[in-house]
Amino acid sequence: MADQRPTLTTRQGHPVRDNQSLRSVGERGPATLENYQFIEKITHFDRERVPERVVHARGTGAHGYFEAYGKIGNEPASKYTRAKVLNQTGVQTPVFVRFSTVIGGKDSPETARDPRGFAVKLKTVEGNWDLVGNNLKIFFIRDAIKFPDMIHAFKPDPVTNQQEAWRFYDFISNTPEALHMLTWVKSPWGIPANYREMEGSGVNTYKLVNDQGVAHLVKFHWVPKQGVRNLTAQQAAQIQAHDTSHATRDLYNAIKGGNYPEWEFCVQLMADGEHPELDFDPLDDTKRWPEDQFPLLPVGRMVLNKNPDNVFAETEQSAFGTGVLVDGIDFSDDKMLQGRTLSYSDTQRYRVGANYLQLPINQPQDAARAHTNQRDGQMAYYVDEQGEDKHINYEPSLMGGYKEADRPEHEYRPHVEGQLGRYQTSRTQDDYKQAGERYRTFEDWEREDLVANIGADLKQCPEPIQLRMVWHLWHCDEDYGRRVAEVAGIDLEKAKALPPMEGKPAPHQAREGMAGVGEEPATTEEVAAAK
Repeated sequence: MADQRPTLTTRQGHPVRDNQSLRSVGERGPATLENYQFIEKITHFDRERVPERVVHARGTGAHGYFEAYGKIGNEPASKYTRAKVLNQTGVQTPVFVRFSTVIGGKDSPETARDPRGFAVKLKTVEGNWDLVGNNLKIFFIRDAIKFPDMIHAFKPDPVTNQQEAWRFYDFISNTPEALHMLTWVKSPWGIPANYREMEGSGVNTYKLVNDQGVAHLVKFHWVPKQGVRNLTAQQAAQIQAHDTSHATRDLYNAIKGGNYPEWEFCVQLMADGEHPELDFDPLDDTKRWPEDQFPLLPVGRMVLNKNPDNVFAETEQSAFGTGVLVDGIDFSDDKMLQGRTLSYSDTQRYRVGANYLQLPINQPQDAARAHTNQRDGQMAYYVDEQGEDKHINYEPSLMGGYKEADRPEHEYRPHVEGQLGRYQTSRTQDDYKQAGERYRTFEDWEREDLVANIGADLKQCPEPIQLRMVWHLWHCDEDYGRRVAEVAGIDLEKAKALPPMEGKPAPHQAREGMAGVGEEPATTEEVAAAK
C-alpha cells in the first residue's frame, strides 16, 4: 500500500528529500554555508522559546580558574598546539562554568534522567575559548540537521504537554546511532549524583594546531578529582521527594564552605586523517575513542572557587558557543560540531540580544579586549575603544581604525575535495558494537538499573516500537535484548524476526564484531567473571 502521508517540505514549500544529512563536501565534510534547509530548520528551532533556553534551561554556575601544566602527557604542549592557554604555566586563566540539565524547563528537578551540560568559558589572554559539552563523552546523533527533531521527540508532547516514552523511543528506534547514548543515559550514568562528582567532555572532535601548522584530532575531557558518583532511579526518586535543587545546593554550599571542586583537564589525541583502520569514524560523536588506544593525557586543572553574585546576570545571561575558539585550537569536519557552531551563537543573539558579548559575564578579559567595527543593535551600551579614530568603523582605511592581525608563519590549511551532496556515514555497523561493549562493561547493578529503566519505559510504548527497540538491543548484545524483553513482557522471537530497517544496512549479529578476527567474543558472563 502506498504511503499516503503528506510530503515534508521547507518553510518555502520545497520538498525535503533528505532530512537526515547536512550538505557536505564528501561523506566526511566539511559542511557548506549554503545549507539552506539546515539553516532554516536550525535557526527557527533556536527561536522556539523566549527567553528561556530551548535546551539546558535548568542550570547553575560558578567562577574559578584554569592552570595549564605546560605538557600534554609527557610531551611539551607546544608540540601539539600554539594556544597560549594550554602552553603557559603559572597563569591562572579565569573561567565561568555553567552546569545544566538538557530537556527540562527552568524549574524542572535536577534528579531528572538526562545528559548534563558542562559548559566552560575560559577568558584567555588571546580572547575567549568556550568548551561547550556534556557529562557523557558521546551524543545521540551525529548530524546536526537531526537536532530539532531529536529535541522535539524528547520534549513534552505538544498536545498532552507531557513527556511521553513512546515519542522518545519512536525517535530512537528509527535512529540506531542513538543506541550507544541510550545505553549510557538509561543506566545510572544518566543521573549524576551532583555536579561536583561528574565528568565533563567536549563531545565533538576538534583539532590542535602547532606553530608548524601541523594538526592533530583531539577530544577534550574534564575528570573530577572528587571522583564520579551516579544515582539509581530509586535513589533519585528519594532525593526528588524532598529537594528538586539538590545539585545546585551541593555546588553552592561546597564553594561557600571552601571545599572547592577541581577537575583535571585531559585530551585524547589522534593523527589528523580519516583513519580507515578504525571501525568507527573519529568524527562521529556517537562513538567513544577507546582509551586503551587513545589514552587520556593530562593538560591542566580547573578549580571553581566563587559563587555568582547574581544568578540572572551571570548564570542565566552567560552565553556559550562552540565556534568560540582561540588560535591553536581549530574545527574538525564533525557534522555535529559544524552545525552547533552556527546554532549556539545564533541562539544567544536571539535569546540575550545582538550585544550579548558586551555583558560582563561574556566579555573577554582586559588583555584581550574586543576591538571590532560592529555597531549598534539591541542594547548596545558602549563603542569599542578607538582613541581618535572613532569615525572609522570600517576596514581597510588610510585614516586609521583597526588593522588585520599578523598571520602565523605556518597556517593550517587542510585540503578539501569531494562531491557536494547529502551523506550518511558508511561505518554504521558500529552503531551496535559500542553500545554492546558498554552494556558488558557495566557493573551488575548498573546493568540491572539500565534494563529495569528501559523495560519500564517500553511497557508504555505501542508494539511496533517495542519490537523494534528489542530488535536493536538484541543486536547490541543478546543478553541486553533478552532481559529488556522479559522485563517489558515483549515477545523476543517476534522482535528478532523483524527485517533490517529500510534504507539502513543490516547490523552485524550480536555475536559478531565483538572481538578480533578468529577470536571468540566474550559473553556477558565472561566479562563479569574477568572483573
